[in-house]
Amino acid sequence: MTQNTAEGRLATEGPNAEQIEYWNGDAGNRWAHYQDKLDRMLQPFSDAVLRLGAVRPGERVMDVGCGCGATTFEIAAHAGAAGHTLGVDISQPMIARARQRAAALNSSAEFMLADASTHTFPPGSFDLLASRFGIMFFLEQVPAFTHMRKALTSGGRVAFACWRPMKENAWVSVPLFAALPHIPKQEPAVPGAPGPFAFDDRDRFHGVLTSAGYSTIEIEPFDATLVVGSGPDPVADALQQTLDIGPLSRIFRELDDTQRAGTADAVREALTHHVGPEGVALGGAIWLVTARA
Repeated sequence: MTQNTAEGRLATEGPNAEQIEYWNGDAGNRWAHYQDKLDRMLQPFSDAVLRLGAVRPGERVMDVGCGCGATTFEIAAHAGAAGHTLGVDISQPMIARARQRAAALNSSAEFMLADASTHTFPPGSFDLLASRFGIMFFLEQVPAFTHMRKALTSGGRVAFACWRPMKENAWVSVPLFAALPHIPKQEPAVPGAPGPFAFDDRDRFHGVLTSAGYSTIEIEPFDATLVVGSGPDPVADALQQTLDIGPLSRIFRELDDTQRAGTADAVREALTHHVGPEGVALGGAIWLVTARA
């Protein structure tokens, strides 16, 4: 896969062309727009990845699918001046946002617009591959993880977070199930297809990593409560985010006006049942993954 010389965006060719097209369009812009809110919502999972990675001063770390850089900045702070932290993502809008934040924070983190599953890194460039929800979008999964493993030092490690099944993630399932009576019947998801829940099956993901040459693989569950709506009207806040980004947003944009109105009303009603002291709070469930090269 090639990269434009001006780094305006990646060329849409190769196994992940569909994902590159998607994350460089409206989706990438929307996620960059929601960066502050998403960072707050996902902080429990960012903290878990940082604990899992246990970055030491002087280490070289790649943050795969870094988005707007939330975990990258914290990794860089742990690696220190003697280390090197590189955030890699296919989305130009999010990489641009990450670079703006790096300048404002005076962070040593660097950012690259690239596909980590195909970009050629010198062998042994990194001590750790870390990722908070950036690894689930590869079409050819075993080749992708095999390729990234080559960028690790011998015995180098990985620290990944990926979503468990949707039904265990109330922040997705509650609004989606509320919307079902108002939207066209959806085709069942293809197991393992690129997307948020590509690695919801623990055994399948273990098999992918094993086939890609990793060892000492551990995949453990982790749960946290996510505040998806806050402020003076937390339900309205949660509703707007739910319909703008995430799994339901793709469906919502394809509906007619009547379907949109019914969907919005149903989701709003469902969210009202989850208002607590901090706002609209729903459960999130992930796998925490470690392995060695």
